[in-house]
Amino acid sequence: MQVANVERCLDLVEALAAEPDGAPLGELADALALPKSAAHRLLQALTARGYVTQDADTQDYRLSLKFVALAFRHLDTGRLPDAAQAVLDRLARDSGEYCRLALVEGERLLWTARAQGATQGLRYDPAMDGEVVLHATATGKAWLASLPEEAALALVYRRGFSTPPGFGPRVVRTVDELRAQLADTRARGYALAIDEGESGTLAVATVFRAFDAADAPVAGTLSIAGPRARIDDERATALAQLLPAAASELAALWPLRRRQRAATPSRVAAEAA
Repeated sequence: MQVANVERCLDLVEALAAEPDGAPLGELADALALPKSAAHRLLQALTARGYVTQDADTQDYRLSLKFVALAFRHLDTGRLPDAAQAVLDRLARDSGEYCRLALVEGERLLWTARAQGATQGLRYDPAMDGEVVLHATATGKAWLASLPEEAALALVYRRGFSTPPGFGPRVVRTVDELRAQLADTRARGYALAIDEGESGTLAVATVFRAFDAADAPVAGTLSIAGPRARIDDERATALAQLLPAAASELAALWPLRRRQRAATPSRVAAEAA
């Protein structure tokens, strides 16, 4: 029963995250197929802890800024070293396109950092929320191609081949297509996505490792993306050639990130005690 309440509570939080102007109790209860009484109890508990506020006039509920504060606190304690962000900034400057870094977390890839290199004309600037869709992005395919094929396919099987709204028309839809694209990625040395993450865009991506050795575990990915109108096949190849050096720099910096996390104030205090 307690697990069910936790899941319902998280469902409410996710529903409210999609309602920046707030939503009434009845609407939330209907959307989540909850009795109003149960939804009300959960909302009151969240309100008491400061995670939800209720408008005095409309009685609508909305998320408070406490979630934002927690997110920034988490990012601060687990952030990349400034030198690592500098690598991403330099890649954006050299490529003149939008660059992102995603980190491996268990069976997921999560967007973590970005840098915009486009200074004029069309700008590709997608949101950083959510996890990476593995089978339908250059970033996801770069990571999948680094895994044993059975493990890579199993990850996608568990999620299915569906994609969120707004993805392009050329996303992979079958296991045979995915297997072929992963083979191409391994042979090419980098992943490629055209009209996949978004219609009219092209992206290239590669992995970087936890330290600078071929057999080191993959820590994350680097990608460069932009409008297809500006990136033809020849330029895509040139952009991809910028990735290995940046990935090698990040691999060299990654032990610094681990040391930085190990030296957070809470850990230092705990060790001192």
